[in-house]
Amino acid sequence: MKQKLLAWLFYIIPHHAITWLMFKGARIEWPPLKNRIIRIYTGLNPVKMHEAIEEDMFAYPSLNAFFTRALKPECRPFDEDNRNWLCPVDGSVSQAQPIDNGRVFQAKGHDYSLLELLGGDKELEAIFNNGQFATLYLSPRDYHRIHMPTTGILKHMRYIPGRLFSVAPFTVDHIPRLFARNERCVCYFETEQGPMAMILVGAINVSAMETVWHGSINSEAKKIKRFDYEDKEITLGRGDEMGRFNLGSTVIVLSTSEMKVDTGIVAGAEVRLGQCLAVPVR
Repeated sequence: MKQKLLAWLFYIIPHHAITWLMFKGARIEWPPLKNRIIRIYTGLNPVKMHEAIEEDMFAYPSLNAFFTRALKPECRPFDEDNRNWLCPVDGSVSQAQPIDNGRVFQAKGHDYSLLELLGGDKELEAIFNNGQFATLYLSPRDYHRIHMPTTGILKHMRYIPGRLFSVAPFTVDHIPRLFARNERCVCYFETEQGPMAMILVGAINVSAMETVWHGSINSEAKKIKRFDYEDKEITLGRGDEMGRFNLGSTVIVLSTSEMKVDTGIVAGAEVRLGQCLAVPVR
């Protein structure tokens, strides 16, 4: 009951105002204050600094730079079978299942429409209907760069404005249709294993989402906005960085029925960048 009441508080707090303040605070560069913020943050969210290329937390110019720190490549080896899709992030599995007749499972008692998640894009809905999905949650202590599960050609990106509910497990359990209501960005790729969509979901305190080809993409507009890349020839390799969250959130990966979520990708499982996310059906 306590978690349910806490989750419902997110209906009344000013999501965007709080997130704007976080945006400013995370970019403070005055060393005494910046270092104090980083010390408090790491006290609340223990971070494995030995995995970072820069191991000195106070060498980062701001909390945001610290939060989006790069890792040593050897700390995240990739699955060796190039046919398999890689897990794109560090984090935990919220849910991973087949898409059931246009419905995506969120938590016990909650699901939402694939069409709503995709911002009303009926063409994408037809592609991924009855395919597979994996919803991956990034906690504040996790590495927050997002990588490509497989080599893909970027075709288009769709920015969808929305709420900024927390995506922590207790809110996912209690707020209906959360991922289809929050601000998000749908990135559509064509790959050798078939179509793939990567959906970056915003949340409270996620002061910006970025992609490597566009830069910051949140709050681009008050309505849905589409960016087409058919003539840009943007190809990202398997394991390449494709974007990042400035503070934590969630990534949803969609595939067609040609790919199947790996047996180790189950609700509640801890995952690391580079492990197997999905395997070809044949």
